[in-house]
Amino acid sequence: MRLAEELAFAAQSLRAARSRTLLILLAMAIGIAGVTLLTWLGESGRRYVTDQFSALGTNLVIVLPGRTETTGGAPPLLGETARDLTLDDALALQRSDAVLRLAPIVAGSIAVTHGSREREAMVLGSTAELLAVRHLELGSGTFLPAGDPRRGGAECVLGQTLRHELFGNAPALGEWVRLADRRFRVTGVLASAGRSLGTDLDEMVVIPVAAAQALFDTEGLFRVLVEATDRDSVARATADCERILRDRHDGELDVTVITQEAVLSTFDGILRALTYAIAGIAAISLLVAGILIMNVMVIAVSQRRAEVGLLKALGAAAPTIRTLFLWESLLLALLGAGGGLVLAEVASRVAAAFVPELTAGTPGWAAAAAFGVALAIGVGFGTAPAVRAARLDPVAALARR
Repeated sequence: MRLAEELAFAAQSLRAARSRTLLILLAMAIGIAGVTLLTWLGESGRRYVTDQFSALGTNLVIVLPGRTETTGGAPPLLGETARDLTLDDALALQRSDAVLRLAPIVAGSIAVTHGSREREAMVLGSTAELLAVRHLELGSGTFLPAGDPRRGGAECVLGQTLRHELFGNAPALGEWVRLADRRFRVTGVLASAGRSLGTDLDEMVVIPVAAAQALFDTEGLFRVLVEATDRDSVARATADCERILRDRHDGELDVTVITQEAVLSTFDGILRALTYAIAGIAAISLLVAGILIMNVMVIAVSQRRAEVGLLKALGAAAPTIRTLFLWESLLLALLGAGGGLVLAEVASRVAAAFVPELTAGTPGWAAAAAFGVALAIGVGFGTAPAVRAARLDPVAALARR
């Protein structure tokens, strides 16, 4: 028999038992759709985190106060040294020729009021260089003025949502807002930027770093964002930051200096591993579908003994019989996989329409893997029934014994 004839024969056999075929296709489609959708969710999460970190720039070094280190003695073996990271510490980092610019950060939450309107908002204290370091854009007005960051001015820049909630359709530039007991003049409004690393930039207010230190009554910085001169200088900028701060802190390295690339690599590895783990757990449903295919094919062999006997009596060899039954199991697996991929694709696009952070469309490698798994299931679980059919004695088969 030619390949086309074998496929036609297998398809005709499946059509003859439509209810059974549809149930198997449904089980296979649900299994493939489940695995593909979970893989897509994991991949979308990984891409979202990657994009969020990439939006910060490619040459970023982050300096955090305090350091977690291994200590001797009985458990617990983790100790933490804590010392404020000051504005003078941050400014000292400019001595490194590998540092292009930096932005000290003071962060806190406080009520922002204008007239009778009040809104709790994230307050970010920084310098004029935050705009370039953090890759922010102004929608209107001007950003924080350049100059000595130790001198706290009364300027502020609002996020788009915060500006609308405080001023409505009225102009905001040049107006005054109150943060606790201090007044700040609105000099600029940020362009809409959405959420970044869990922070809604549209609901943020930026003020000078010294003013933020006075507002929150603190000398310590939340962190320092350092931009290296280029990608090749990131390692040197990291080493220089550690050396400068160690010298300023009496020879003790009590800060944590991390690079954006290292953080991104860590998150990428963790999320990728989680994606594979979740997909592996979901793949159990495919095993169930494969077992169902095998059981149905075993029953089919028992019910079609006379048919097998007739084929053998007409001269069909054992390999031909085996191939015919293998094609049936393969068609069941591949058609179910195709239906599952279509279902997963539609579901992913519908979900992405409601959740913009998700990537519309399932990954191509996931579709290829699904077909590969379906092929393996069709062959793996269809071989035993096919071999059993090929071994039937034609006389006994025709006699239904």
